Amino acid sequence: MTQEERLQMEERIVEVLKTVYDPEIPVDVYNLGLIYSIDLHDDCSLDVDMTMTAPNCPAADFIMEDVRIKLQGIEGIGEVKVHLVFEPEWDKDMMSEEAKLELGWL
Repeated sequence: MTQEERLQMEERIVEVLKTVYDPEIPVDVYNLGLIYSIDLHDDCSLDVDMTMTAPNCPAADFIMEDVRIKLQGIEGIGEVKVHLVFEPEWDKDMMSEEAKLELGWL
């Protein structure tokens, strides 16, 4: 994969992540700051570390599966592994300015 292809693939990954929403919050997981890392490997497999707004989030399984399914739907992406992590602990300062504005926190 060339550097340009990698950049295009990474941009597509972010676009797709912006289509996944926590059902209780009207902001996507990417802008909420729930995505901690995206590791696109040379074989086009993908590892994603993400968290939830609360450790006991009732929608965690649904959100993680939505992330995995949507990322696997990207042309050229191989295996996708989504890892739930809680370090560092999420807080509202991790949200994008867009998300804070949407939620009225600015």
